[in-house]
Amino acid sequence: MVVRIIVIFLVFILSGCSFFQNAGEALFGPGHQKATLTDRMSTYADLLNLPLPRGKIVVAVYGFSDQTGQYRPAPSSSFSTAVTQGAASMLVQVLNESGWFVTLEREGLQNLLTERKIIRAAIKEQETPQPFELPSLMSANIMLEGGIVAYDTNIKTGGAGARYFGIGLSEQYRVDEVTVNLRAVDVRTGRVLNSVLTSKKILSRQVQGDVYTFVEYKRLLEIEAGMTTNDPAQLCVLSAIESAVIHLIANGVTNNIWAMQDVNEFPASVLSEYADATVKIL
Repeated sequence: MVVRIIVIFLVFILSGCSFFQNAGEALFGPGHQKATLTDRMSTYADLLNLPLPRGKIVVAVYGFSDQTGQYRPAPSSSFSTAVTQGAASMLVQVLNESGWFVTLEREGLQNLLTERKIIRAAIKEQETPQPFELPSLMSANIMLEGGIVAYDTNIKTGGAGARYFGIGLSEQYRVDEVTVNLRAVDVRTGRVLNSVLTSKKILSRQVQGDVYTFVEYKRLLEIEAGMTTNDPAQLCVLSAIESAVIHLIANGVTNNIWAMQDVNEFPASVLSEYADATVKIL
């Protein structure tokens, strides 16, 4: 009888919820894994499928900071921020992967200038007949500004549960949201050519099941199992940045700020879908 109840309970949890993709991992924790490339979300596929530009745009990124002022909940609220502080590095990565931009190093500009001084000093000491001339740094046509402008928690919460003869299953969820702003500035005039706001929801889910019943006189059976998953906040920030870059490219194409290599390719491309996106009015 005891074995039968345990089997029913485990089958109910493991087969009734797609959450538990691996029974061993769900019950005993994840195993050891080697370091891998960072997982990406669906916007990454759109980024890689962008049509080719007529010419790559030379851009500079001086920073892409956290402007939310949000900290993680207690007990680590005074030590850890709610969002990544490395969004500028993410933006540079996304720009390079898009195939539309030539990205110049500006966040570590002081380090770059220091290294160039060291090279010049080394060249001067060599005193060769034909000294090597260090080329000048490239200048950008467009400067990308912006940052993570909002992080809203608990914008939606809920759950459901059921219990029958001491056997229960429950699920709870919470939705947070992160918003980023990205704008393109003309270096020659300082004019803001385009600006976009993109948001990405962060989902947290908890599934829990338990058995609490008497199997015999003075014989109480208790079993608990559960699992919690949270969308990594840094991946959601990265996805929002990817979406912002694609929207920026799409808006630039439609407004004739920059152009595609093949104009006829636009209606069937990813850019068309992003250009047709509209703001949802709440």
